[in-house]
Amino acid sequence: MFIVYVIACLAIAMIAVTAVLMRFTRRVARRAEAAVPPDGQFLDIDGERLHYVDFGQGPAIVFIHGLCGQLRNFAYLPLAALARTHRVVLIDRPGSGYSTRARGRDAALAWQANIVAQVIDRLGLDRPLVVGHSLGGAVSLMLALNHPQRVGALALMAPLTQPVSEVPAAFRGLAIRNAWWRRWVGRTLAVPIGMMTGRATLAYVFGPEDAPKDFLIRGGGVLGFRPGNFESGSVDILAAERDMTALAARYAALTVPVDILYGRGDRILDYRQHGERMPVASHRVRLALVDGGHMLPVTQPEATMQWLQAVAARMPPTHDNRATHDVATVSTQAANDAA
Repeated sequence: MFIVYVIACLAIAMIAVTAVLMRFTRRVARRAEAAVPPDGQFLDIDGERLHYVDFGQGPAIVFIHGLCGQLRNFAYLPLAALARTHRVVLIDRPGSGYSTRARGRDAALAWQANIVAQVIDRLGLDRPLVVGHSLGGAVSLMLALNHPQRVGALALMAPLTQPVSEVPAAFRGLAIRNAWWRRWVGRTLAVPIGMMTGRATLAYVFGPEDAPKDFLIRGGGVLGFRPGNFESGSVDILAAERDMTALAARYAALTVPVDILYGRGDRILDYRQHGERMPVASHRVRLALVDGGHMLPVTQPEATMQWLQAVAARMPPTHDNRATHDVATVSTQAANDAA
């Protein structure tokens, strides 16, 4: 009888702790969204609601962020200056930022690339330059292979290009294969643990460079403290683990120019594996190496923009793509005025 009593008490305690953790997670998520509200507009595509920012005029450049990120990850680049000569489109990948991804939906790289292709069509972009960072680089490569007629060229920053046998240390906690367990962790433990370890995680991801003190707001990092973000990041990792081998086997078929920028000190993805192998896999790839880490668009915005503008200058002329929004109507966090 005593054993039954103890088990009942433990069960009640577990339920109570779970309820407290879930309530805490919901409160943190609400505060995160209040601190970093949506910056742009929404498109309904393939049953999902896609968040994007669109401003400037001229040849289009589309930006795709990486794992557990969102479009403000590019906010440190001088985007307002870029918008004087180009139409700038920033996308929250499905399940990231303010873009939705239905629970249980596969995050296949081909599906994500198809979503971007539909955005290009819906916005009337004429073979834009597609910029991908980290996992966004893998999505960009899949886009160029599956939808070559929609892409003018790729500019990839620290891209994931090869199969990875081991999840980078900063993201191992995301690699949960059981859907129920993933959801439970996302709604209870992920946010408080993420808040306790956040500083160390940022130091690792940004290293050997320093993470800017305002990254949680200006860079959108605080939106990572939401259960949906954790679940989507977990599914993204599993999809990339499954899809990268087949993607890497297709690089010889690339038909568009691909420029890659990598930091020699990148702790997340090894530039020798993910950068130096690419010109060997395809003659269309050009690699540039710099001294820096994984988050070059944040830590080295001016140098990254110079590289990007050089890539854009090699693009063939396209029709003038005019955006529906002027720079002045876009959040200064998403379009940092470096003028």
